[in-house]
Amino acid sequence: MPKRVNNIFKENITFSKLLEAHNKCKKNKRFKKQVIEFEMNLERNIISLGRELLGGRYTFSKYFEFTIYEPKERKIKTLNYKDRVILCWYVENFLKPYYKPNFIEDSYACLEGKGTHKAIKKTVKYLRNASKCFDTVWVLKCDIKKFFFNIDRNILFSMVSRKIKDKHFLEFSKKIIFYDKEKVGIPIGNYSSQYFANIYMTSFDKFIKEKLKIKYYIRFMDDFVLLFESKEKARKGLIEIKNYLSSVLKLELNSKTSYFRESQGINFLGYRIWKTHLLIRNQSKKKIKRKLKNFQKLYKENKIELEYITACINSWKGYAKFGNSYNLINKILGKFVLTK
Repeated sequence: MPKRVNNIFKENITFSKLLEAHNKCKKNKRFKKQVIEFEMNLERNIISLGRELLGGRYTFSKYFEFTIYEPKERKIKTLNYKDRVILCWYVENFLKPYYKPNFIEDSYACLEGKGTHKAIKKTVKYLRNASKCFDTVWVLKCDIKKFFFNIDRNILFSMVSRKIKDKHFLEFSKKIIFYDKEKVGIPIGNYSSQYFANIYMTSFDKFIKEKLKIKYYIRFMDDFVLLFESKEKARKGLIEIKNYLSSVLKLELNSKTSYFRESQGINFLGYRIWKTHLLIRNQSKKKIKRKLKNFQKLYKENKIELEYITACINSWKGYAKFGNSYNLINKILGKFVLTK
């Protein structure tokens, strides 16, 4: 563990750093009401935030909760705009510079310069490398059960406090982590939660790489893949992983966790992955067909804008093209016609 640091919280409470957090936070939200209201008195609002932070008086507002249904049903909690500015400031000035350097190379979620496509490319690379070393490649595909909702807050705070011992930073971190009376769970909608989740899983990453000595391992938040040279080693690896998650992190794997030969293809990050190619999942094909059919209905009834339809189609095309699906794209979109 790198040297612990102190006396960093208050020195980062500056007008320029809070303004930077606002500018980052408002991207793609420029015309939302709360952003506009914040910018109408920008200087005063930034100064007010700084004073509250310096005086230890800053308190977060009550979370607003809503449900999303894609890619699966999840409850999202979000804060008002000024709180999101503060969380952005917190992440940019503390979590990124002091905790991110400790993340392993093969962790890909919610990190600049990484992301889904790079994780998939690394998976393909590892499959190719493993197939040269092993007679048969066995895949252990794991998914943690309700990950964000089961993170133990006391364990998380203990991990955070190992690196930075500044009492003002720790007291403020408590306000974020222990935001209600529950003992477990962090809100999916928070910018800080993405980094807290990676901090929480860092000890597990080190366990996989340093204790189990597994070379081929890729993690994307709570979804991860490991490659083994035999079924027996994959089975033993699964037992070790279950024990560590349960005893150290108080987490468990869900029912989708399994091990199998790589020839079956790995269902990972929205694609079926082989060492030679990718294919998009059947679920995605069905989903885009339903969406296009609904677009036709809504457009005919003047309930949806053409610009929104175009943006959705272009987004799906980008996803599908990455999965070697040129002919499929033409087949699905070739039948799509809008009429009034």
